Amino acid sequence: MRRRLMLAMVGLVAVVLLIAGVGTLLLTRNAARNQAQQQLVQEAKSLTQSKLGSESLRTLTVIKATLTLENADVIRIDRFGNITTPLPSNITQGDVDVAAVQNGQTVSGRQGNLVYAISPVTLSQQELQKLENRDHGIPFEGTFAVLLTRDVGNLGPSWGYFILAGGAALVIAALIAWQMSRRMARPLVEATQATGRIASGDLESRIPIHRHDYPEFASLAGSINDMAQSLEDSRARERHLLLAVSHDLRTPLTSIRGFAEAIKDGAIDNSERAADVIIAESRRLERLVGDLLDLTKLEAHQMSIAMRPTDAVEVVTTTAEGFRPAAARDGIDIGLRVDGATDTEPQPTLKPVAADPDRLAQMVANLIENACAYARSRVIVGLTDAGPAGGCVITVDDNGPGIAPSDLERVFERFYQADRGRNRLMGSGLGLAIVAELATAMGGRVRAVSPFGPDGGSRFEVWLRPWITAATEPAPPVPTGPRA
Repeated sequence: MRRRLMLAMVGLVAVVLLIAGVGTLLLTRNAARNQAQQQLVQEAKSLTQSKLGSESLRTLTVIKATLTLENADVIRIDRFGNITTPLPSNITQGDVDVAAVQNGQTVSGRQGNLVYAISPVTLSQQELQKLENRDHGIPFEGTFAVLLTRDVGNLGPSWGYFILAGGAALVIAALIAWQMSRRMARPLVEATQATGRIASGDLESRIPIHRHDYPEFASLAGSINDMAQSLEDSRARERHLLLAVSHDLRTPLTSIRGFAEAIKDGAIDNSERAADVIIAESRRLERLVGDLLDLTKLEAHQMSIAMRPTDAVEVVTTTAEGFRPAAARDGIDIGLRVDGATDTEPQPTLKPVAADPDRLAQMVANLIENACAYARSRVIVGLTDAGPAGGCVITVDDNGPGIAPSDLERVFERFYQADRGRNRLMGSGLGLAIVAELATAMGGRVRAVSPFGPDGGSRFEVWLRPWITAATEPAPPVPTGPRA
């Protein structure tokens, strides 16, 4: 690649030099011919219009001899318009406008590299009489003219200079092209090698970014490095998921198998208690498998969601009530607040939201379960009117250790679990990912806030759209609900 880039750059410079050089030489030669032609016209006029040129042919003959170095000649044109004096080899009578010369005009032209100018001479009566006597009494009825010629040449030395300068320019261009091709090819080669290593499974491979790299290549390298980092993080989360899922599967399966074997061997006195454990662990397995299936369907956009006007207060209240007995056994109190009213006060009503009641209950259940896993003693579930934005905001607060700022944007990623210290039940990291997917599918938004209050803790907020505008208006940013 580096060689191709270098050859392409040098070839481009060579073509540009050739076109520019040849064009310049041609223009220079044409300008030299025009300038020589104008000079010959001026010289011819000065020579023939002077007093010496009109007084004596003898004077013209002397001038001709004197100007031989400049290719001067005196020609004679008879009355029929024929030039009776031999012309230079490159000029023919057809090239000369004889009629213009006979009318007293100076004419000029060029044939190849030869430039010429012809200017008529007006003789005095005395000179005309001398010619008549010399021609035995025959009157002269023709025209005398001065012919000046000059060979401009092919600008031979200029070609040599051009070749020399062009060669030097090509050498310099080759050096620059080599440096540029090296600078351009190196990051691409490194990117190709790094992507090959990444494709083969080496997700720790990175492309070095040098200080003198072009911004575009540095951006490309940065994007590939970000992609590799993302893949590495995904693999780490996937491994963590497998470990978590295998742990979550192994624990209930061990319990189920142990109690089943004990029942079979008759080692259990309280078979009803054993059956309760088996049922509870079976439900735990069912929940884990259900979460995996739900997330798969959501990723494939195959989850069935029936949107309709939904009383969020009723759904949230019912879901929170279902968690209270189990939470109380763990020393956690679950409170409910609707528009500031506690669960011991009459609950106000809110306008219907656009949601699937079953999926909304699943979202709230996942948030409450997540909060109970980290809370020290209290979980508060709240609902508030979203104000000008419309709809409502569901909040789930806990007084646990909180979430690190670097984890706030990632807690809803698949397979990701934030490090919040030891909790009561390590899940698979799917619950919050399902919440985010369901909220998006229903046109809502979700976010995490931490630290939540003076004592730390975390808050998860879900904004749901009002039913009357669910199908016509875009979703605005998530409003911030009141803090408990």
